[in-house]
Amino acid sequence: MKIIIAGAGAVGTHLAKLLSQENHDIVLIDEDEARLENLEGSFDLMTLVGSPLSVVALREAGTSGADLFIGVTPDEAHNLTCCILAHKMGAKKTVARVDTDEFTHPEQVAFFKEIGIDSIIYPEMLAGKEIMLNIGRSWIRQWWEVQNGELVLLSVKVRSGATIIGDHKPIREICGPDSPFHIVAIKRSGETIIPHGDDHIIEYDTVFFMTTPPNVEHIRTIAGKENYPDVTHIVIVGGSDTAVQALQNMPDNMHAKLFETDSHRCEEINQLVHHKNLLVLKGDGTDIDVMEDENIESAQAFAALTDSSERNILACLEARQRGIRKTIAVIENTDYIPMAESLDIGTIINKKTFAASHIYRMMLKADVASVKTLTVANADVAEFPVAQGAKVTKHLVKDLGLPSNVNLGGLVRKGKGILINGNTQIMPGDIVVAFCLKNSIQKLEKYFK
Repeated sequence: MKIIIAGAGAVGTHLAKLLSQENHDIVLIDEDEARLENLEGSFDLMTLVGSPLSVVALREAGTSGADLFIGVTPDEAHNLTCCILAHKMGAKKTVARVDTDEFTHPEQVAFFKEIGIDSIIYPEMLAGKEIMLNIGRSWIRQWWEVQNGELVLLSVKVRSGATIIGDHKPIREICGPDSPFHIVAIKRSGETIIPHGDDHIIEYDTVFFMTTPPNVEHIRTIAGKENYPDVTHIVIVGGSDTAVQALQNMPDNMHAKLFETDSHRCEEINQLVHHKNLLVLKGDGTDIDVMEDENIESAQAFAALTDSSERNILACLEARQRGIRKTIAVIENTDYIPMAESLDIGTIINKKTFAASHIYRMMLKADVASVKTLTVANADVAEFPVAQGAKVTKHLVKDLGLPSNVNLGGLVRKGKGILINGNTQIMPGDIVVAFCLKNSIQKLEKYFK
């Protein structure tokens, strides 16, 4: 697949590195030669110094033969414009990153399609929604609802006392074919495992469950999380765009204190977010004296959303030492994510993974409803609509010969969530949710075409 990426900033470089590992023909364009240095020699991609608004540069990049053109420069106007140009020059699909949530509204889809932009992505908005989905449930690490909540994927870090690690029970005894949940993956010591019946869960594993909403509380019980409080009071450090997007999705029953060091930004946030339970305070929420003065120990959740990965990690560590069980950190430097996991800082948010999820969906030949790249699991979760005559409908699941690094967790049939086991017969019209280790999602799509 030929993919052209306009913009060698954090998101563009991250995408280029990821996609170059999957044997795609990648061209990365940027006006700043310094940003492109060492990339071409270290990764299997081509770099081009030039403006993504230059027709000459776009021609040199081979835009007319591109399967996918991605505009991810820091300027949303440039991204929109270069995608329009790329479409006119023959690029098959285009994606533009924006910084305005107005452009993401469903009613705008047809308009952008008409002018040559197939898809819009606003990572800060996606991250903000993710934060609020996760922050209200202090006992989980990650929460993802599928098909309007008919299925739920959640992850939990298990500790001593959880019944699912007692007596070294094998997974086949913890969840059988008819159990109300499936264990679709386990993250252990930096490695993500697709489990089998003889595998065990051990202390400090992060376990990924697929279930239906009525059974979420059962998972909470067997994971030993009954004493974790529901969150009604949160502290947020950093008035970033991600923080604003999170607050705009905050439910009415929640109260938030936001700390921001810049007084002008404090005023902006008050104008952007109209929530009766939000208090914006000028100050450094990572400062120990400020933490003590504002009694942050009374909060049930703490989110560090500054633009500094290092500050966010340290702030979450301090919050956990003060007894706050639910902490969330935005970590943009992917090199820090394994360290942050080992420090047990809580839920990790990385905006680049939202962009990657969006791009992966655009690249697939099958008609995939959505793809979610899991920040800490080195895996993707995809919703595959099942077409008439698709290979996946020809046999029971156990007889499909699926790749070993794939786990089908559940499906939605006629609006109802159903968990999948080996004896499940998948039917046309179903929407199947698959957990795929990295680089395996494209191996799975052939089963759905």
